[in-house]
Amino acid sequence: MRSIFLLLSVALVVGLAGCSYDPARVSTEPLVIFDDDGHGGGGDFCPPGQAKKGNC
Repeated sequence: MRSIFLLLSVALVVGLAGCSYDPARVSTEPLVIFDDDGHGGGGDFCPPGQAKKGNC
């Protein structure tokens, strides 16, 4: 009786794991984008420390 319960439990877990499988997605986008414009690159974001120093 115990071995049947164990076998059914393992089959249930394997079945649920198979349903949640999601294949890997390959993206060609870069993970990090570096801004080469330097300071004041045209955006309106200014970090709080730089704003206090008057660098923005």
